[in-house]
Amino acid sequence: MELPVRDDGWFRETCSLWPGQAMSLQVEEVLHHSKSPFQEILVFRSKTYGNVLVLDGLIQCTERDEFSYQEMIANLPLCSHPNPRKVLIIGGGDGGVLREVVKHPCVETVVQCEIDEEVINVSKKFLPGMAVGYSSPKLRLHVGDGFQFMKQNQDAFDVIITDSSDPVGPAESLFKESYYQLMKTALRDGGILCCQGECQWLHLDLIKDMHKFCKSLFPMVEYAYCTIPTYPSGQIGFMLCSKNPNTNFREPVRQLSQEQVDEMNLRYYNTSIHQAAFVLPEFTRKVRCSPPGGFCFWYLPVGKSNLK
Repeated sequence: MELPVRDDGWFRETCSLWPGQAMSLQVEEVLHHSKSPFQEILVFRSKTYGNVLVLDGLIQCTERDEFSYQEMIANLPLCSHPNPRKVLIIGGGDGGVLREVVKHPCVETVVQCEIDEEVINVSKKFLPGMAVGYSSPKLRLHVGDGFQFMKQNQDAFDVIITDSSDPVGPAESLFKESYYQLMKTALRDGGILCCQGECQWLHLDLIKDMHKFCKSLFPMVEYAYCTIPTYPSGQIGFMLCSKNPNTNFREPVRQLSQEQVDEMNLRYYNTSIHQAAFVLPEFTRKVRCSPPGGFCFWYLPVGKSNLK
């Protein structure tokens, strides 16, 4: 198996999902390189971003900036639900989302479904600051297929969080309507889901399609985003859906005090950031082409922009 690090000591991430651009990090030492039954796993120590986890050639997280994504994908749905007692995490083998979810006292049980046990083991060894959640007594770990698990556990969860890689290879099915339909059946009445929703600079066509089918399934649907340097274009989005028509994602029903933010050791998320995450730039925001309360995206072709 060829080591995906250039002779000049740099790792370069390229993908058909972001054509014509690449993300490069300088490598100090390769810490792990293996092939699991599901994917290629690479961990290296970078010069400026700490340890880096790469799956099938795509950066999943770095020690320097992972907290922004983990805190947002966890707290956007958890703080939008009045009493999230039972939470399901699909994916998230690095442990970052789990770490954030178990910080909430109201959460009694967290079930995590990760299909690739090797990702969990590698993360425990090389990303201990993220994998710390695996020691929580709230955790019920299920190594296996999240699809099958949800089929067997319907009407069971208050919140479902899908921490997936990009929609290529094994993760492609996690961006389909059938997957969202399955999550809907696994949610209790009033349940909320939050899924990795891709980047508005690169994937507005995908986001538009996802939003459309989500609106056909759920009475409340929103798209939010955060900044993170090592994800393509420096941003990543989240698709949030609720079975409760009265959910207002833009105003968290559970607002964290500064004392709670400090106690939870949050470095990105707070109530103001929660609210701001739904304020979209003009090329993405809601336009008057759908009924009140809904919206559509218009697609920004590569190489063109209305931004001045």
